[in-house]
Amino acid sequence: MTTDTPTRTKDAPRRRAQRRSLIVLVAAQILSGVGLAAGVTVGALLAQDMLTSTGLAGLPSAVGTAGSALAAVAVGRVSQARGRRPGLAAGYLAGAVGSAGVIIAAVLGNPALLFLSLFVYGAGAATTLQARYAGADLAAPAHRARAVSTVLVATTLGGVVGPNLAAPTGALALALGIPYLAGPFLLAGAAYALAALVLAVWLRPDPLLLARDLDLQQRTAAAEAAEADKADRAAGADRAAGATAGGPDAAPVGRRGPGLLLGTLTMTLTQLVMVAIMTMTPVHMHEHGHGTAASGLVIAIHIGAMYLPSLLTGWLVDRYGRLAIATASGLTLLAAGIVAAAAPAGSVWLLALALALLGLGWNFGLVSGTAAITDAVPLAGRARTQGLIDVVIAVAGAAGGLASGLVVTAAGFTVLGLAGGLLSLSILPAVAMTTARRR
Repeated sequence: MTTDTPTRTKDAPRRRAQRRSLIVLVAAQILSGVGLAAGVTVGALLAQDMLTSTGLAGLPSAVGTAGSALAAVAVGRVSQARGRRPGLAAGYLAGAVGSAGVIIAAVLGNPALLFLSLFVYGAGAATTLQARYAGADLAAPAHRARAVSTVLVATTLGGVVGPNLAAPTGALALALGIPYLAGPFLLAGAAYALAALVLAVWLRPDPLLLARDLDLQQRTAAAEAAEADKADRAAGADRAAGATAGGPDAAPVGRRGPGLLLGTLTMTLTQLVMVAIMTMTPVHMHEHGHGTAASGLVIAIHIGAMYLPSLLTGWLVDRYGRLAIATASGLTLLAAGIVAAAAPAGSVWLLALALALLGLGWNFGLVSGTAAITDAVPLAGRARTQGLIDVVIAVAGAAGGLASGLVVTAAGFTVLGLAGGLLSLSILPAVAMTTARRR
């Protein structure tokens, strides 16, 4: 008991800063969830309306996720150089600018401006994901997945509220002389701008910069203790205590753990499958007579399933390990694809179940993958590496969104669901290979 007291006292600044960071990140994520979900609900429908083509309905998702790829690099580099606060705030501000551009494009009926604006709007989605890393910067290794989950679960409230405001914001847009389907982007722009403001003003001290300072202090203390120990031994002292910094963050700069590849692959596949099926579900419903309210409900359930289980998922990942929950991700996405393929077009609730499973599988993959990557990458290059990994994830999402419309046009929604489910099983060989390497 007494030996723990100095350690807890020494860690008190880290724990206080972690609590403050999580509170601020949660507030910003609630707002960003609104911005993310509002655009997802109507993006494909808006493009379909302007282009009069179902085959190109997946293009907005592809363009937005391509924009998120560029934003992930930018946010990662700014965070690496100057900290999480300026990187995340700038990303959300770009999302707000993109939302305003979508509204202008809808008013002008300009598809080129629409896609350019959606590209910029994608920065908001990239930043929403990058924020999870900020939650883990100051977390103890044994609680990293739960810290990631706390940030993710905060997105749930905004993610559920946003789609259900599609109809009211559409009505507001009409009252303002703006096309109905552009209405949710009014809400998205305001939400992203507020998220940027919250982070810029209150995310102090910066979690990444503080984590680096504390890590440097720990390394310096460990080096001094080691030197003192060597001196004592040279003087004849019989000591056995070799001081080490301990934990994944104590790894020498440049050394990466075995979870890097698995984490990247898991998050990449889950993003591709999730985006592909999610993007075309509102279009599929619209073509079978369902209105915006029904598709908004399904997307709200989907986004709730993406983020709401996060606290439980974080505990599961910390308790049972990254590999076990990555496996669960692949199996859950397989179930989602099967249910989506088998659901009658007229059944809102079966489609909602399919997208709930889709969101849950994505959640398993994101939390387990993020924890694995954070464990594997030292602090010195962590933000830059995380940004590059999120580029790969965003590119996968762009490919999924673009391919989804083409697959549905050529073969139907049923084939899309089955193909996505089967593709998700590719996670399992990667888990097996990682397990073998660790033995």
